[in-house]
Amino acid sequence: MTDFAATKSMFYLPEGVLYLDGNSLGPLPKSAATHVGNMMQHEWGQMLITGWNKAGWMAMPTGLGDRIGRLIGAEPGSVVVGDTLSIKVYQAVASALELNPTRKVVLSDNGNFPSDLYMADGLLRSLGPDYELRVVDPKDVAAHITEEVAVLMLTEVDYRTGQMHDMNALTELAHANGVVTVWDLAHSAGAIPVDLSGCNADFAVGCSYKYLNGGPGAPAFIYVAPRLNDKVRPALSGWLGHETPFAFDLDYRPGAGIERMRVGTPPVIQMAALSAAMDIWDMAEMADVRAKSIELTELFIARVEATCPELTLASPRDPAQRGSQVSFHFEEGYAAMQALIARGVIGDFRAPDIIRFGFTPLYVDEGDVEQAAEILADIITSKLWDKPEYKIRQRVT
Repeated sequence: MTDFAATKSMFYLPEGVLYLDGNSLGPLPKSAATHVGNMMQHEWGQMLITGWNKAGWMAMPTGLGDRIGRLIGAEPGSVVVGDTLSIKVYQAVASALELNPTRKVVLSDNGNFPSDLYMADGLLRSLGPDYELRVVDPKDVAAHITEEVAVLMLTEVDYRTGQMHDMNALTELAHANGVVTVWDLAHSAGAIPVDLSGCNADFAVGCSYKYLNGGPGAPAFIYVAPRLNDKVRPALSGWLGHETPFAFDLDYRPGAGIERMRVGTPPVIQMAALSAAMDIWDMAEMADVRAKSIELTELFIARVEATCPELTLASPRDPAQRGSQVSFHFEEGYAAMQALIARGVIGDFRAPDIIRFGFTPLYVDEGDVEQAAEILADIITSKLWDKPEYKIRQRVT
């Protein structure tokens, strides 16, 4: 049984702040500064370039990959960490397309994170006019999985509402139609139980700065099913994905297994911070996290709906269909969120009118939820959001 009081004590949470935005950026693990400091002083400082061997820097991407893999149902040796999520999306979709060379359609939905759509669109434009990015409503995805489609690219949990796709059912349907799957786990990893192996998924990608608490700019990860990872060609043929990078061969030969999906130099300082976060995750079981997440989200919905009739639930009512976040529609959502932040309740806003709150049991408990709902009710019922300073749009919302 996961001890959530213990995990909460391992995060730095500023006094007077109720942090309900870990679905966008996780808070700082208290040990991260020590991890990073030791890496910089004792490894980089003392070992210099020999740290790649002596401190094991080169092995960090696969070591961290396996630790993340435990949380997403991935087989050992099937996940590697590095680069950004956009790069990993590009890499996965390009590799998936090559597995289906006679087909030209990538299918996605309009609930997908825009960056994924941008990357796929840019890739397809480079490949030529015969390729198509087909974007449909989330509810219509299954009906559009046909033998015309090469790749199904979906984010499992909608970033705005928390609506979940059925990974198992859609993957099964995709495979029945000869379609290769790419799943984005940005709002899944560390939020809900994921079973990539059990679902027979082909590719998956995700980031580590949200629920995994790796810090701003923390590296992304990519999963390739073991049945595929010795046959896929990485479209981004990076030096560190080479079979023997230090042979300095001028011809690219992909490395074995998941190693071939490495691209650039590992961000070792950032990985030191992520390692500190994974020490906390090593104490947690995803089944416990999910059960507590449902308790917290159900409590928040009940309190808000009882006190704020002006808000309309944007997330699924059924917790089995909802990730670890709750969103509400409110016409003055941006101003309301700024008023909340001014009162120490940090969530975020997503256009056009959604206020969004993340519930991360590693450091959020029932008392936090009760207090946040009470402050939200005061702001809405008293119209405290209706101040000019709360309506000035900042660069990051």
